[in-house]
Amino acid sequence: MLQTKGERLKSGRKGLTLTDILVTIVLAVVFGIIYKIWGPTYDLVKPFGLHAEQMIYGMWFMAGTFAFLVIRKPGVALLAEIAASTVSAFLGSEWGISTLIYGAVQGLGAELIFALFLYRKVNVWITSLAAIGSAAGSLILDFGYGYIDSLQTWSYALLIGLRLAGSIVLAGIVAYSLYKALELTGVTKSLRKTTKEDMEALH
Repeated sequence: MLQTKGERLKSGRKGLTLTDILVTIVLAVVFGIIYKIWGPTYDLVKPFGLHAEQMIYGMWFMAGTFAFLVIRKPGVALLAEIAASTVSAFLGSEWGISTLIYGAVQGLGAELIFALFLYRKVNVWITSLAAIGSAAGSLILDFGYGYIDSLQTWSYALLIGLRLAGSIVLAGIVAYSLYKALELTGVTKSLRKTTKEDMEALH
């Protein structure tokens, strides 16, 4: 049975190739190093106000959203976050082994959002939703570990609001903007086929 051009393009997005995995790992290593550097920056922001550090929390989610934008295949967001958190932990993350758990859950949060759109439609709004998915995962773990369960309701609401806002900005808008800039250079053409949907996403 012959496939239409559209079907061939869609099927081409299924399944990670060795190149996809290697590129994802390379991106994850870069973000893993950034995560390690970001730790002290995160602490430096705390004195600027109650939960001020939450505004830059979204950096921890960028590996997943950015890697998916580049590769556009199932499993990439999850793989990228796990790999980036592993690199961060290996470099001596102050959060120890929990870094790996957070990476997995945060990557899964983004992965589920991209899956809702069948991994086909991508824009800044969907990327921002994926960032929110990662943030939701991190909040669940924070509560489970007992980091924030003792907060008063108003303080908890402020923390959630600032984290979600920061996630949308960094892991959503900034990640998409970086991807768009990279796409315009033509670098990503060697990583995956450019489709009509890809071109429309740049407008």
